[in-house]
Amino acid sequence: MARVQQVGRVLVPVADQDAAIAWYTDKLGFTVAADVSFGEGERWVEVAPPSGGANLALVPERGDYRTGRMTGVALTSGDVAGDHAELRSNGVDADDLLGGDGTVPPMFFFRDGDGNTLLLVAETSR
Repeated sequence: MARVQQVGRVLVPVADQDAAIAWYTDKLGFTVAADVSFGEGERWVEVAPPSGGANLALVPERGDYRTGRMTGVALTSGDVAGDHAELRSNGVDADDLLGGDGTVPPMFFFRDGDGNTLLLVAETSR
């Protein structure tokens, strides 16, 4: 049996790694966890959320792996409404708030600088 322990990183395609680093650090407060050369002229870039969890690997577009699509990435926040207002005030393309009716936590979809769609959802107790 495999000994998988946790999700370590999620790959997100980007058109320009430097522009993506700037977007994720400036808009979401992520930090650069890795930016190293590998292969022939390639870079491995990861950004990390401020409170930990899985990193996002910002990888160049290739083949069917393109920008501007639903990523399936759901980030968590302790203040979804506050983050929603802040992201919108900072020019982030964010949809209206959803949920928050007691059965579904508050959440909203938003797009990064490459048009990749992510979800921000309220942290729930386990």
